[in-house]
Amino acid sequence: MSDLTPSLRAYCDLQVPEVREYSGRHEYDGKVQDLSPAGVQSGLAALAAAAAADEPLADRHDEAQLAAFIRRTEVEYRELELHRSNPLYHLMNLDLSSYDREYAPAAERDAARTAHLAAWPDAIDGAVLALDRINAPVAQALSSPIAGLPAGIPADADEDVRSRAIAAHARLIDLVKRAAATGDPDPALGTAALSLLLSGSEAMAVDVGRLAERADAERDRLLARLADSCAAIDASRGPREVARDLVRQHPDADGVIAAARAWTERAIGFTRDHDLVPYHDGECLVAPAPESRRFAMAMISPAAPGEADAPSLYYITPPDPSWPHDQQEEWLEVFSDTTLPVITVHEVAPGHFSHARAIRRAGTDVRRLLHSNAFVEGWAHYAEELCVEEGFLDSDPRFAIGVWLEALIRVTRLACSIGVHSAGMTVEDAARRFEADTHISGPAALSEARRATFDPSYGRYTWGKLEIMALRDKARREWGAAFTLRRFHAAMLSLGSPALGLLGGAIERG
Repeated sequence: MSDLTPSLRAYCDLQVPEVREYSGRHEYDGKVQDLSPAGVQSGLAALAAAAAADEPLADRHDEAQLAAFIRRTEVEYRELELHRSNPLYHLMNLDLSSYDREYAPAAERDAARTAHLAAWPDAIDGAVLALDRINAPVAQALSSPIAGLPAGIPADADEDVRSRAIAAHARLIDLVKRAAATGDPDPALGTAALSLLLSGSEAMAVDVGRLAERADAERDRLLARLADSCAAIDASRGPREVARDLVRQHPDADGVIAAARAWTERAIGFTRDHDLVPYHDGECLVAPAPESRRFAMAMISPAAPGEADAPSLYYITPPDPSWPHDQQEEWLEVFSDTTLPVITVHEVAPGHFSHARAIRRAGTDVRRLLHSNAFVEGWAHYAEELCVEEGFLDSDPRFAIGVWLEALIRVTRLACSIGVHSAGMTVEDAARRFEADTHISGPAALSEARRATFDPSYGRYTWGKLEIMALRDKARREWGAAFTLRRFHAAMLSLGSPALGLLGGAIERG
Protein backbone atom coordinates (compact mmCIF):
# COMPACT_ATOMS: atom_id res chain seq x y z
CA MET A 1 0.00 0.00 0.00
CA SER A 2 3.01 2.32 -0.40
CA ASP A 3 2.61 3.04 -4.11
CA LEU A 4 0.50 6.16 -3.59
CA THR A 5 1.64 9.52 -2.28
CA PRO A 6 0.60 10.21 1.33
CA SER A 7 -2.10 12.65 0.19
CA LEU A 8 -3.60 10.19 -2.25
CA ARG A 9 -3.53 7.43 0.34
CA ALA A 10 -5.19 9.64 2.95
CA TYR A 11 -7.83 10.64 0.40
CA CYS A 12 -8.51 6.99 -0.46
CA ASP A 13 -8.87 6.15 3.22
CA LEU A 14 -11.76 8.65 3.35
CA GLN A 15 -13.46 7.37 0.17
CA VAL A 16 -13.14 3.60 0.58
CA PRO A 17 -16.26 2.34 -1.27
CA GLU A 18 -15.65 4.65 -4.23
CA VAL A 19 -11.97 3.90 -4.74
CA ARG A 20 -12.44 0.17 -4.17
CA GLU A 21 -15.08 -0.19 -6.88
CA TYR A 22 -14.49 2.62 -9.34
CA SER A 23 -10.73 3.04 -9.01
CA GLY A 24 -10.01 -0.66 -8.46
CA ARG A 25 -7.98 -0.25 -5.28
CA HIS A 26 -8.55 -3.74 -4.00
CA GLU A 27 -6.25 -3.38 -1.03
CA TYR A 28 -9.51 -2.12 0.49
CA ASP A 29 -11.33 -5.38 -0.22
CA GLY A 30 -12.94 -6.79 2.90
CA LYS A 31 -12.64 -3.47 4.71
CA VAL A 32 -15.14 -0.84 5.70
CA GLN A 33 -14.46 2.83 6.30
CA ASP A 34 -14.75 4.14 9.84
CA LEU A 35 -17.58 6.64 9.42
CA SER A 36 -18.08 7.18 13.13
CA PRO A 37 -17.60 10.80 14.22
CA ALA A 38 -14.19 9.97 15.69
CA GLY A 39 -13.18 7.94 12.64
CA VAL A 40 -14.01 10.76 10.25
CA GLN A 41 -12.17 13.33 12.36
CA SER A 42 -9.11 11.09 12.45
CA GLY A 43 -9.22 10.63 8.69
CA LEU A 44 -9.53 14.36 8.08
CA ALA A 45 -6.59 15.07 10.36
CA ALA A 46 -4.48 12.52 8.47
CA LEU A 47 -5.49 14.07 5.14
CA ALA A 48 -4.60 17.58 6.30
CA ALA A 49 -1.22 16.43 7.60
CA ALA A 50 -0.41 14.55 4.40
CA ALA A 51 -1.43 17.47 2.19
CA ALA A 52 0.74 19.85 4.20
CA ALA A 53 3.78 17.55 4.03
CA ASP A 54 3.58 16.33 0.42
CA GLU A 55 5.69 17.81 -2.34
CA PRO A 56 3.64 19.30 -5.21
CA LEU A 57 2.99 16.86 -8.05
CA ALA A 58 5.04 17.33 -11.21
CA ASP A 59 2.01 17.84 -13.45
CA ARG A 60 0.06 21.02 -12.71
CA HIS A 61 -3.26 19.51 -13.80
CA ASP A 62 -2.74 16.57 -11.46
CA GLU A 63 -1.82 18.90 -8.60
CA ALA A 64 -4.98 20.96 -9.21
CA GLN A 65 -7.12 17.83 -9.49
CA LEU A 66 -5.77 16.46 -6.22
CA ALA A 67 -6.36 19.80 -4.49
CA ALA A 68 -9.93 19.81 -5.79
CA PHE A 69 -10.64 16.37 -4.38
CA ILE A 70 -9.09 17.17 -1.04
CA ARG A 71 -11.37 20.20 -0.94
CA ARG A 72 -14.39 18.04 -1.88
CA THR A 73 -13.63 15.70 1.01
CA GLU A 74 -13.28 18.57 3.48
CA VAL A 75 -16.63 19.99 2.37
CA GLU A 76 -18.43 16.66 2.61
CA TYR A 77 -17.03 15.51 5.94
CA ARG A 78 -15.88 18.59 7.86
CA GLU A 79 -18.00 21.52 6.71
CA LEU A 80 -21.31 19.82 5.84
CA GLU A 81 -20.80 16.60 7.84
CA LEU A 82 -22.93 14.66 5.37
CA HIS A 83 -22.05 11.36 7.05
CA ARG A 84 -24.24 12.56 9.95
CA SER A 85 -27.31 13.32 7.83
CA ASN A 86 -27.13 11.03 4.82
CA PRO A 87 -27.36 7.23 5.22
CA LEU A 88 -26.20 6.81 1.60
CA TYR A 89 -22.61 7.11 2.81
CA HIS A 90 -23.18 4.20 5.17
CA LEU A 91 -25.21 2.20 2.64
CA MET A 92 -22.35 2.26 0.15
CA ASN A 93 -19.89 1.46 2.94
CA LEU A 94 -21.81 -1.73 3.82
CA ASP A 95 -22.76 -2.80 0.29
CA LEU A 96 -21.39 -6.22 -0.71
CA SER A 97 -22.25 -6.10 -4.41
CA SER A 98 -18.89 -4.70 -5.51
CA TYR A 99 -17.50 -8.23 -5.13
CA ASP A 100 -19.86 -9.59 -7.80
CA ARG A 101 -17.71 -8.54 -10.77
CA GLU A 102 -15.07 -11.08 -11.76
CA TYR A 103 -12.06 -8.82 -11.22
CA ALA A 104 -10.26 -11.55 -9.23
CA PRO A 105 -10.64 -15.30 -8.63
CA ALA A 106 -13.91 -16.24 -6.93
CA ALA A 107 -12.15 -17.52 -3.82
CA GLU A 108 -10.45 -14.16 -3.25
CA ARG A 109 -13.66 -12.23 -3.74
CA ASP A 110 -15.59 -14.62 -1.49
CA ALA A 111 -13.01 -14.19 1.27
CA ALA A 112 -13.19 -10.41 0.91
CA ARG A 113 -16.99 -10.47 1.02
CA THR A 114 -16.88 -12.56 4.20
CA ALA A 115 -14.41 -10.19 5.86
CA HIS A 116 -16.54 -7.23 4.80
CA LEU A 117 -19.66 -8.86 6.23
CA ALA A 118 -17.85 -9.61 9.48
CA ALA A 119 -17.08 -5.88 9.75
CA TRP A 120 -20.76 -4.89 9.55
CA PRO A 121 -21.35 -4.77 13.33
CA ASP A 122 -18.53 -2.29 13.97
CA ALA A 123 -19.44 -0.25 10.88
CA ILE A 124 -23.08 -0.09 11.89
CA ASP A 125 -22.14 0.90 15.43
CA GLY A 126 -20.26 3.80 13.84
CA ALA A 127 -23.22 4.63 11.61
CA VAL A 128 -25.60 4.71 14.57
CA LEU A 129 -23.25 7.09 16.37
CA ALA A 130 -22.90 9.32 13.32
CA LEU A 131 -26.44 9.49 11.96
CA ASP A 132 -27.97 12.01 14.33
CA ARG A 133 -29.27 14.45 11.70
CA ILE A 134 -31.31 12.33 9.28
CA ASN A 135 -34.40 14.11 8.02
CA ALA A 136 -37.57 12.20 7.29
CA PRO A 137 -37.58 12.49 3.46
CA VAL A 138 -34.02 11.14 3.19
CA ALA A 139 -34.83 8.27 5.57
CA GLN A 140 -37.97 7.44 3.60
CA ALA A 141 -36.12 7.53 0.28
CA LEU A 142 -33.31 5.22 1.43
CA SER A 143 -35.24 2.83 3.66
CA SER A 144 -35.80 0.27 0.90
CA PRO A 145 -32.18 0.12 -0.38
CA ILE A 146 -30.91 -0.12 3.20
CA ALA A 147 -33.40 -2.89 3.95
CA GLY A 148 -32.14 -4.71 0.84
CA LEU A 149 -28.51 -4.88 1.99
CA PRO A 150 -28.77 -8.46 3.37
CA ALA A 151 -29.75 -9.70 -0.09
CA GLY A 152 -26.03 -9.53 -0.89
CA ILE A 153 -25.14 -12.03 1.86
CA PRO A 154 -24.22 -15.38 0.25
CA ALA A 155 -26.40 -18.37 1.07
CA ASP A 156 -23.35 -20.27 2.33
CA ALA A 157 -22.05 -17.50 4.60
CA ASP A 158 -20.73 -18.52 8.00
CA GLU A 159 -23.77 -18.66 10.25
CA ASP A 160 -22.14 -16.80 13.15
CA VAL A 161 -20.90 -14.02 10.86
CA ARG A 162 -24.33 -13.84 9.22
CA SER A 163 -26.26 -13.67 12.49
CA ARG A 164 -24.06 -10.91 13.91
CA ALA A 165 -24.37 -8.94 10.67
CA ILE A 166 -28.15 -9.34 10.52
CA ALA A 167 -28.51 -8.26 14.15
CA ALA A 168 -26.41 -5.17 13.48
CA HIS A 169 -28.37 -4.44 10.32
CA ALA A 170 -31.59 -4.50 12.36
CA ARG A 171 -30.18 -1.67 14.50
CA LEU A 172 -29.58 0.41 11.40
CA ILE A 173 -33.07 -0.32 10.09
CA ASP A 174 -34.55 0.78 13.42
CA LEU A 175 -32.62 4.04 13.28
CA VAL A 176 -33.77 4.79 9.73
CA LYS A 177 -37.39 3.88 10.55
CA ARG A 178 -37.39 6.26 13.51
CA ALA A 179 -35.98 9.04 11.35
CA ALA A 180 -38.57 8.36 8.66
CA ALA A 181 -41.34 8.68 11.22
CA THR A 182 -40.08 11.52 13.40
CA GLY A 183 -37.28 13.30 11.55
CA ASP A 184 -37.33 16.86 10.27
CA PRO A 185 -39.78 17.00 7.33
CA ASP A 186 -37.56 19.50 5.48
CA PRO A 187 -34.79 17.84 3.41
CA ALA A 188 -33.14 21.10 2.30
CA LEU A 189 -29.42 21.67 2.70
CA GLY A 190 -29.96 25.38 2.07
CA THR A 191 -28.63 27.60 -0.71
CA ALA A 192 -25.27 28.27 0.89
CA ALA A 193 -24.60 24.59 1.64
CA LEU A 194 -25.67 23.47 -1.84
CA SER A 195 -23.43 26.08 -3.44
CA LEU A 196 -20.56 24.99 -1.19
CA LEU A 197 -21.09 21.33 -2.09
CA LEU A 198 -21.18 21.97 -5.85
CA SER A 199 -18.31 24.46 -5.81
CA GLY A 200 -16.14 22.29 -3.58
CA SER A 201 -16.76 19.21 -5.70
CA GLU A 202 -15.87 20.76 -9.06
CA ALA A 203 -13.17 23.39 -8.42
CA MET A 204 -15.32 26.28 -9.62
CA ALA A 205 -17.53 28.92 -8.07
CA VAL A 206 -21.22 28.02 -8.46
CA ASP A 207 -24.14 30.43 -8.33
CA VAL A 208 -27.12 28.09 -7.87
CA GLY A 209 -29.54 30.78 -9.05
CA ARG A 210 -27.66 31.14 -12.32
CA LEU A 211 -27.45 27.37 -12.63
CA ALA A 212 -31.23 27.16 -12.23
CA GLU A 213 -31.60 29.66 -15.08
CA ARG A 214 -29.36 27.52 -17.28
CA ALA A 215 -31.52 24.52 -16.41
CA ASP A 216 -34.68 26.32 -17.49
CA ALA A 217 -33.08 27.45 -20.75
CA GLU A 218 -31.94 23.89 -21.47
CA ARG A 219 -35.41 22.56 -20.72
CA ASP A 220 -36.87 24.97 -23.26
CA ARG A 221 -34.32 23.91 -25.91
CA LEU A 222 -35.07 20.26 -25.30
CA LEU A 223 -38.83 20.75 -25.50
CA ALA A 224 -38.37 22.41 -28.90
CA ARG A 225 -36.18 19.53 -30.13
CA LEU A 226 -38.72 17.03 -28.82
CA ALA A 227 -41.53 18.78 -30.69
CA ASP A 228 -39.55 18.65 -33.94
CA SER A 229 -38.71 14.97 -33.58
CA CYS A 230 -42.23 13.97 -32.55
CA ALA A 231 -43.61 15.76 -35.60
CA ALA A 232 -41.71 13.23 -37.72
CA ILE A 233 -43.86 10.52 -36.11
CA ASP A 234 -47.19 12.35 -36.17
CA ALA A 235 -47.41 16.08 -36.83
CA SER A 236 -51.15 16.09 -36.10
CA ARG A 237 -50.65 15.43 -32.38
CA GLY A 238 -48.74 17.21 -29.67
CA PRO A 239 -45.28 15.92 -28.66
CA ARG A 240 -46.43 14.83 -25.20
CA GLU A 241 -49.18 12.66 -26.68
CA VAL A 242 -46.80 11.11 -29.21
CA ALA A 243 -44.16 10.49 -26.53
CA ARG A 244 -46.67 8.93 -24.14
CA ASP A 245 -47.71 6.46 -26.83
CA LEU A 246 -44.11 5.61 -27.67
CA VAL A 247 -42.99 4.87 -24.12
CA ARG A 248 -45.89 2.47 -23.67
CA GLN A 249 -44.14 0.23 -26.20
CA HIS A 250 -41.66 -1.70 -24.08
CA PRO A 251 -40.42 -5.19 -23.25
CA ASP A 252 -42.15 -7.02 -20.44
CA ALA A 253 -40.36 -7.46 -17.11
CA ASP A 254 -38.76 -10.70 -18.27
CA GLY A 255 -37.59 -9.17 -21.55
CA VAL A 256 -35.87 -6.02 -20.30
CA ILE A 257 -32.49 -7.67 -19.71
CA ALA A 258 -32.45 -9.31 -23.16
CA ALA A 259 -33.38 -6.00 -24.80
CA ALA A 260 -30.59 -4.21 -22.91
CA ARG A 261 -28.11 -6.83 -24.13
CA ALA A 262 -29.13 -6.28 -27.75
CA TRP A 263 -28.81 -2.51 -27.45
CA THR A 264 -25.44 -2.89 -25.73
CA GLU A 265 -24.05 -4.68 -28.79
CA ARG A 266 -25.42 -2.03 -31.15
CA ALA A 267 -24.13 0.92 -29.10
CA ILE A 268 -20.64 -0.55 -28.83
CA GLY A 269 -20.58 -1.30 -32.55
CA PHE A 270 -21.67 2.23 -33.53
CA THR A 271 -19.10 3.84 -31.23
CA ARG A 272 -16.35 1.67 -32.69
CA ASP A 273 -17.40 2.22 -36.32
CA HIS A 274 -17.48 6.01 -35.87
CA ASP A 275 -14.27 6.05 -33.78
CA LEU A 276 -15.85 8.35 -31.19
CA VAL A 277 -13.56 7.42 -28.28
CA PRO A 278 -9.89 6.47 -27.93
CA TYR A 279 -10.42 2.79 -27.01
CA HIS A 280 -12.91 0.16 -28.16
CA ASP A 281 -11.93 -2.94 -26.20
CA GLY A 282 -13.36 -4.69 -23.15
CA GLU A 283 -16.50 -6.67 -22.39
CA CYS A 284 -19.76 -5.35 -20.94
CA LEU A 285 -22.32 -7.74 -19.44
CA VAL A 286 -25.93 -6.93 -18.58
CA ALA A 287 -27.43 -8.14 -15.28
CA PRO A 288 -30.32 -7.37 -12.89
CA ALA A 289 -29.36 -4.82 -10.25
CA PRO A 290 -28.67 -6.21 -6.77
CA GLU A 291 -31.16 -5.23 -4.07
CA SER A 292 -28.88 -2.61 -2.52
CA ARG A 293 -28.58 -0.75 -5.84
CA ARG A 294 -32.20 -0.58 -6.81
CA PHE A 295 -32.37 3.11 -5.95
CA ALA A 296 -31.12 3.56 -9.56
CA MET A 297 -33.04 2.24 -12.56
CA ALA A 298 -29.84 1.56 -14.49
CA MET A 299 -26.15 1.89 -13.65
CA ILE A 300 -22.79 0.41 -14.56
CA SER A 301 -20.05 -1.11 -12.45
CA PRO A 302 -17.05 -0.92 -14.80
CA ALA A 303 -13.76 -2.72 -14.88
CA ALA A 304 -11.71 -0.32 -12.81
CA PRO A 305 -8.22 1.04 -13.60
CA GLY A 306 -6.43 -0.43 -10.60
CA GLU A 307 -7.33 -4.06 -11.30
CA ALA A 308 -6.75 -6.73 -13.90
CA ASP A 309 -9.17 -6.38 -16.77
CA ALA A 310 -12.55 -8.10 -16.40
CA PRO A 311 -16.09 -7.64 -17.71
CA SER A 312 -18.01 -4.54 -16.68
CA LEU A 313 -21.56 -5.01 -15.36
CA TYR A 314 -24.45 -2.93 -16.74
CA TYR A 315 -27.18 -3.22 -14.09
CA ILE A 316 -30.88 -2.91 -14.92
CA THR A 317 -33.61 -2.59 -12.26
CA PRO A 318 -36.86 -4.23 -13.46
CA PRO A 319 -40.07 -3.41 -11.58
CA ASP A 320 -40.78 -5.14 -8.29
CA PRO A 321 -43.01 -8.12 -9.11
CA SER A 322 -45.03 -7.45 -5.95
CA TRP A 323 -46.23 -4.10 -7.32
CA PRO A 324 -49.70 -3.75 -8.85
CA HIS A 325 -49.76 -4.30 -12.60
CA ASP A 326 -50.28 -0.63 -13.47
CA GLN A 327 -47.27 0.43 -11.38
CA GLN A 328 -45.12 -2.21 -13.05
CA GLU A 329 -46.22 -0.90 -16.45
CA GLU A 330 -45.31 2.67 -15.48
CA TRP A 331 -41.88 1.51 -14.34
CA LEU A 332 -41.30 -0.44 -17.56
CA GLU A 333 -41.94 2.71 -19.58
CA VAL A 334 -38.46 3.78 -18.45
CA PHE A 335 -37.14 0.86 -20.54
CA SER A 336 -39.31 1.50 -23.59
CA ASP A 337 -38.21 0.81 -27.14
CA THR A 338 -37.67 4.59 -27.38
CA THR A 339 -35.70 5.19 -24.18
CA LEU A 340 -33.78 1.96 -23.47
CA PRO A 341 -31.42 2.56 -26.43
CA VAL A 342 -30.58 5.99 -24.98
CA ILE A 343 -30.03 4.62 -21.48
CA THR A 344 -27.69 2.03 -22.99
CA VAL A 345 -25.71 4.63 -24.94
CA HIS A 346 -25.34 6.53 -21.64
CA GLU A 347 -24.31 3.56 -19.53
CA VAL A 348 -22.27 1.70 -22.12
CA ALA A 349 -20.97 3.32 -25.33
CA PRO A 350 -19.85 5.94 -25.94
CA GLY A 351 -20.85 6.67 -22.33
CA HIS A 352 -19.62 5.20 -19.04
CA PHE A 353 -18.20 1.92 -20.32
CA SER A 354 -16.17 3.68 -23.02
CA HIS A 355 -15.02 6.30 -20.51
CA ALA A 356 -13.89 3.56 -18.14
CA ARG A 357 -11.78 1.99 -20.89
CA ALA A 358 -9.98 5.33 -21.29
CA ILE A 359 -9.50 5.80 -17.54
CA ARG A 360 -7.66 2.46 -17.43
CA ARG A 361 -5.03 4.04 -19.73
CA ALA A 362 -4.80 7.38 -17.94
CA GLY A 363 -1.17 8.24 -17.33
CA THR A 364 -1.04 9.02 -13.60
CA ASP A 365 -2.49 7.80 -10.31
CA VAL A 366 -4.45 11.04 -9.91
CA ARG A 367 -6.19 10.57 -13.27
CA ARG A 368 -6.96 6.93 -12.58
CA LEU A 369 -8.15 7.47 -9.01
CA LEU A 370 -9.97 10.79 -8.76
CA HIS A 371 -13.24 10.95 -10.65
CA SER A 372 -15.39 14.08 -10.90
CA ASN A 373 -18.98 12.90 -10.69
CA ALA A 374 -20.16 15.84 -12.79
CA PHE A 375 -17.70 15.01 -15.55
CA VAL A 376 -18.44 11.28 -15.37
CA GLU A 377 -22.19 11.80 -15.69
CA GLY A 378 -21.86 14.84 -17.93
CA TRP A 379 -19.77 12.83 -20.39
CA ALA A 380 -22.28 9.99 -20.52
CA HIS A 381 -25.17 12.44 -20.94
CA TYR A 382 -23.26 14.33 -23.65
CA ALA A 383 -22.77 10.97 -25.39
CA GLU A 384 -26.51 10.67 -25.92
CA GLU A 385 -26.87 13.85 -27.98
CA LEU A 386 -23.54 13.09 -29.64
CA CYS A 387 -25.09 9.92 -31.05
CA VAL A 388 -27.98 11.92 -32.52
CA GLU A 389 -25.47 14.27 -34.13
CA GLU A 390 -23.49 11.36 -35.55
CA GLY A 391 -26.51 9.54 -36.97
CA PHE A 392 -27.14 6.60 -34.66
CA LEU A 393 -30.50 5.12 -35.77
CA ASP A 394 -31.05 8.23 -37.88
CA SER A 395 -33.71 6.44 -39.94
CA ASP A 396 -35.85 6.01 -36.82
CA PRO A 397 -36.90 9.25 -35.08
CA ARG A 398 -37.64 7.33 -31.91
CA PHE A 399 -33.98 7.41 -30.90
CA ALA A 400 -33.78 11.22 -31.05
CA ILE A 401 -37.10 11.40 -29.22
CA GLY A 402 -35.63 9.14 -26.56
CA VAL A 403 -32.59 11.40 -26.23
CA TRP A 404 -34.77 14.47 -25.68
CA LEU A 405 -36.99 12.58 -23.21
CA GLU A 406 -34.02 11.34 -21.20
CA ALA A 407 -32.41 14.78 -21.31
CA LEU A 408 -35.60 16.30 -19.94
CA ILE A 409 -35.36 13.91 -16.99
CA ARG A 410 -31.75 14.97 -16.40
CA VAL A 411 -32.47 18.70 -16.62
CA THR A 412 -35.45 18.23 -14.30
CA ARG A 413 -33.09 16.60 -11.82
CA LEU A 414 -31.00 19.75 -11.91
CA ALA A 415 -34.07 21.95 -11.40
CA CYS A 416 -35.37 19.75 -8.57
CA SER A 417 -32.05 19.45 -6.78
CA ILE A 418 -31.83 23.23 -6.65
CA GLY A 419 -35.53 23.51 -5.83
CA VAL A 420 -35.51 20.98 -3.00
CA HIS A 421 -32.31 22.22 -1.41
CA SER A 422 -32.60 25.98 -1.90
CA ALA A 423 -36.12 26.99 -2.97
CA GLY A 424 -38.57 25.26 -0.65
CA MET A 425 -39.64 22.54 -3.08
CA THR A 426 -41.09 19.42 -1.40
CA VAL A 427 -40.68 15.87 -2.64
CA GLU A 428 -44.29 16.01 -3.80
CA ASP A 429 -43.60 19.28 -5.65
CA ALA A 430 -40.58 17.66 -7.31
CA ALA A 431 -42.60 14.62 -8.36
CA ARG A 432 -45.15 16.93 -9.97
CA ARG A 433 -42.34 18.77 -11.75
CA PHE A 434 -41.14 15.46 -13.20
CA GLU A 435 -44.65 14.60 -14.33
CA ALA A 436 -45.08 18.07 -15.89
CA ASP A 437 -41.74 18.35 -17.71
CA THR A 438 -40.93 14.71 -18.54
CA HIS A 439 -42.64 11.58 -19.79
CA ILE A 440 -42.39 9.69 -16.49
CA SER A 441 -45.15 9.45 -13.92
CA GLY A 442 -46.30 7.50 -10.88
CA PRO A 443 -43.62 5.58 -8.94
CA ALA A 444 -40.88 6.45 -11.43
CA ALA A 445 -41.51 10.20 -10.99
CA LEU A 446 -41.66 9.81 -7.21
CA SER A 447 -38.43 7.79 -7.23
CA GLU A 448 -36.68 10.55 -9.18
CA ALA A 449 -38.05 13.20 -6.82
CA ARG A 450 -36.94 11.29 -3.72
CA ARG A 451 -33.44 10.95 -5.11
CA ALA A 452 -33.06 14.72 -4.84
CA THR A 453 -33.20 14.43 -1.05
CA PHE A 454 -30.18 12.14 -0.62
CA ASP A 455 -28.28 12.97 -3.83
CA PRO A 456 -28.27 16.78 -3.82
CA SER A 457 -25.82 17.01 -6.72
CA TYR A 458 -27.80 14.73 -9.05
CA GLY A 459 -28.23 17.69 -11.39
CA ARG A 460 -24.62 16.94 -12.36
CA TYR A 461 -25.72 15.17 -15.57
CA THR A 462 -26.99 18.34 -17.27
CA TRP A 463 -24.43 20.59 -15.59
CA GLY A 464 -21.55 18.44 -16.82
CA LYS A 465 -23.03 18.11 -20.32
CA LEU A 466 -23.42 21.88 -20.66
CA GLU A 467 -19.81 22.48 -19.60
CA ILE A 468 -18.55 19.86 -22.09
CA MET A 469 -20.59 21.36 -24.92
CA ALA A 470 -19.28 24.83 -24.09
CA LEU A 471 -15.72 23.47 -24.12
CA ARG A 472 -16.35 21.78 -27.48
CA ASP A 473 -17.45 25.12 -28.95
CA LYS A 474 -14.26 26.69 -27.61
CA ALA A 475 -12.11 23.89 -29.05
CA ARG A 476 -13.71 24.37 -32.46
CA ARG A 477 -12.86 28.07 -32.35
CA GLU A 478 -9.29 27.62 -31.14
CA TRP A 479 -8.33 24.52 -33.16
CA GLY A 480 -10.07 25.59 -36.35
CA ALA A 481 -9.60 23.14 -39.22
CA ALA A 482 -7.61 20.83 -36.92
CA PHE A 483 -10.70 20.13 -34.79
CA THR A 484 -12.14 16.62 -34.86
CA LEU A 485 -14.46 14.93 -32.41
CA ARG A 486 -11.92 12.14 -31.93
CA ARG A 487 -9.21 14.68 -31.01
CA PHE A 488 -11.50 16.58 -28.65
CA HIS A 489 -12.75 13.47 -26.89
CA ALA A 490 -9.26 12.00 -26.57
CA ALA A 491 -7.95 15.25 -25.09
CA MET A 492 -10.66 15.30 -22.42
CA LEU A 493 -10.49 11.61 -21.58
CA SER A 494 -6.69 11.72 -21.30
CA LEU A 495 -7.33 13.75 -18.13
CA GLY A 496 -9.38 10.90 -16.64
CA SER A 497 -12.44 12.52 -15.06
CA PRO A 498 -11.38 16.13 -14.51
CA ALA A 499 -13.24 18.48 -12.20
CA LEU A 500 -15.40 20.78 -14.32
CA GLY A 501 -13.35 23.79 -13.28
CA LEU A 502 -10.24 22.12 -14.74
CA LEU A 503 -11.72 21.07 -18.09
CA GLY A 504 -9.96 23.83 -19.98
CA GLY A 505 -6.71 21.91 -19.67
CA ALA A 506 -7.98 19.54 -22.36
CA ILE A 507 -7.75 22.30 -24.98
CA GLU A 508 -4.33 23.42 -23.80
CA ARG A 509 -2.98 19.88 -24.02
CA GLY A 510 -5.01 18.59 -26.96
